[in-house]
Amino acid sequence: MNAPDHSITSAEVAESPDVTVTDEASVKRAVKATMLGNAMEWFDFGVYAYLATTIGKVFFPEASGTAQLLSTFAIFAAAFVVRPLGGLFFGPLGDRIGRKKVLATTIILMAGSTFAIGLIPSYGSIGLVAPILLVLFRLVQGFSTGGEYGGASTFVAEYAPDKRRGFFASFLEFGTLAGYVAAAGLVTIISTVVSADALVDWAWRIPFLLAGPLGLIGLYLRLRLEETPAFQQMEQAEERSLADESTGRKLRETLVENWRPLVLCVILVATYNIAHYGLLSYMPTYLSNTLGYDESHGLVLMIIVMLIMMVAISFVGKLSDRVGRKPLLLAGFVGFFALSLPAYLLIGVGHYFTVFVGLAMLGGLLLLFVGVFPSVLPALFPTGIRYGGLAIGYNLAVSIFGGTTPLVLTALQDATGSDLVAPMYMMVAAVIGGIAVLLISETARKPLEGSPPAVATDAEARRILKRLRRTKGEASAAPAQETAAADAG
Repeated sequence: MNAPDHSITSAEVAESPDVTVTDEASVKRAVKATMLGNAMEWFDFGVYAYLATTIGKVFFPEASGTAQLLSTFAIFAAAFVVRPLGGLFFGPLGDRIGRKKVLATTIILMAGSTFAIGLIPSYGSIGLVAPILLVLFRLVQGFSTGGEYGGASTFVAEYAPDKRRGFFASFLEFGTLAGYVAAAGLVTIISTVVSADALVDWAWRIPFLLAGPLGLIGLYLRLRLEETPAFQQMEQAEERSLADESTGRKLRETLVENWRPLVLCVILVATYNIAHYGLLSYMPTYLSNTLGYDESHGLVLMIIVMLIMMVAISFVGKLSDRVGRKPLLLAGFVGFFALSLPAYLLIGVGHYFTVFVGLAMLGGLLLLFVGVFPSVLPALFPTGIRYGGLAIGYNLAVSIFGGTTPLVLTALQDATGSDLVAPMYMMVAAVIGGIAVLLISETARKPLEGSPPAVATDAEARRILKRLRRTKGEASAAPAQETAAADAG
């Protein structure tokens, strides 16, 4: 055991720009606040996906069953179309004025727009104005969400110590799964308790209206947070003012000077989201519309799989801190390529046990992504453009390949008549994603680019500072020795 180094005081550790000592209580507060926002975001999107059939009847009553579903998923996808615009707006803004202010704004917009959807009159009451309002509020949802995930993952990554970043960041996706589980559970309960007519008449509104109080709780938690240590140190080091750093300059720095990590981010997120939305958003519709399962039975199976994923996700994050991020991601992509088709074939057998086994296979593979990506993606970018780079890359990929996945799979299945379109789609994505993983650097247990090492204790900080002093001393001693040798000659 190393003896404490008394030559470096606690005050020197606190004031040193060469190392950051994280406060565990602050890290946990940051995780809770961002996790709740993430949970609310996916609660909103999950409710819409799980009520897709009912929403089609409320807003498109004159269309056929397939047309209703396609129209509903088209509006689901519309929210994703504007997500890159939200990323372009909120991302560079978060790099300029701070992560905390932007995250407070996004949660207000998300909660407000979701709450408003629950108040829209039906098509039978106001005609075409109803679906128009639905599109409008979904666009607001999508725009605000464009700044949510990039900011939340950046916030946690910059708060967490380097050696435990995978563990703490994995709780973001715990929030995602919690949001989906809450949405699926609430929809299942409502569908079971009320009649089919009551569900269409009024009960579908309940989950959307709950977004109001949830948003207020999330806002309260976020307003209590301090700005991230990495952002504060960057501001102090650069001695910037708001006038010195325009949002436009941040945007140019992100798109032009850091195009390579941006492209890799887009590819990784695109391939991951095809698996993500294919399982968590499209699967309930596939079980009910294609395989003829009762909607509540399909959702119960999905809830069980997601609960298992929630229990295991922090262990995956912790494992990535030990063995590295790349091995787990590669295992996930190889698994999706090899097992997607067998999993869907098991699901297609139609027995509850085989359906559960197929879902569990896909859920286990997806777990390798959701437990690791929150710590991988922020590490692709330097601190000065981390929020912007991640928000733009993430939302561009989600817009093109994520939100459109249920729509694309529904349309392809209708056009081809094949029940195996989804696994084929996932297999192609797995090949592309695996190649992208090979091109990124391993970042486990390493400082974020542009930030000093982040540690959990003063003792670790003293060891780092001692090493730095020794290195600097050796570097300064070398020229002195050369000068002395020259004088002696």
